[in-house]
Amino acid sequence: MRGPGRPGLPPVPADCAVYGDDLQLALYILYELHYRGFEGVPERLEWDGGLLTHRAAIEDRFLDALRTDVPPDGAGTAGEALDALQIEPVGDDGGLSYFLRNEGTFEQLREYAALRSLYHLKEADPHAWVIPRLHGRAKAAMVAVEFDEFGAGRADEIHAELFADLMEDLRLDTAYGHYVDAAPAEALAPVNLMSLFGLHRALRGALVGHFAAVEVTSSPASRRLAEALRRVGAGPAAVRFYTEHVEADAVHEQVVRHDVVGGLLESEPRLDADVVFGIRATGYLEDRLATRLLGAWRDGCPVLPLGR
Repeated sequence: MRGPGRPGLPPVPADCAVYGDDLQLALYILYELHYRGFEGVPERLEWDGGLLTHRAAIEDRFLDALRTDVPPDGAGTAGEALDALQIEPVGDDGGLSYFLRNEGTFEQLREYAALRSLYHLKEADPHAWVIPRLHGRAKAAMVAVEFDEFGAGRADEIHAELFADLMEDLRLDTAYGHYVDAAPAEALAPVNLMSLFGLHRALRGALVGHFAAVEVTSSPASRRLAEALRRVGAGPAAVRFYTEHVEADAVHEQVVRHDVVGGLLESEPRLDADVVFGIRATGYLEDRLATRLLGAWRDGCPVLPLGR
């Protein structure tokens, strides 16, 4: 915290890679102050002016890079972008979930789950920030989907708790944030993206686009991951997390598309391009993560070595 004689934080070095480990980890840590924080770190630092200024500088770099790498030219409308997500690839070379279903090992599935825990142990939390920024049909539908994500009133059915059960089944440490220090930038960036969109009212359209992209692609990918876990002999709690998402997200997809996205654009049509940006930025960062993991696994190397 700023105080007498305390210098401000140094500026972000110009040569610091936007998608690199240092910048993405710094951003993740700064965002975590708005979630559960850190043991021994004063809670008042959540709104420290110096940290917020530093965070804003990193966010500007991140957003500028994303807008350059996923330009709007030829992107079409939000409806067209969502239609494109529903086109399944021909054959089995469709990315991470296909690889894990067809040939992923038990250790690779453990590694995947450990990296996904950066989000899934706080599943739906970043998206809840958009609720007060919506109204009417979009708000009602968003709350309905979030209600399911948070267990529909049952603590043991909260999706973050179900993922902790999955991790325990796979002999992983279930402590919140346990794998952050060892995670590569490619795994941090997708989580940072939803925090960035969620914390800024001006990016509410992008957050809705991100949420729609997740829900549209979740059900078929979850089916493949459930099949992968069954194939390697994982326990019922591990399989259940994904089978739960096969059914739930098939319903959520329709609600999000027609009522959350549709309701938002009915009241604020100018946000269509922002929704498209959220969809495409999500895909871009997920593709980077897939490239990193598949490249390492096909070379026989772990990305996140795990103990037994």
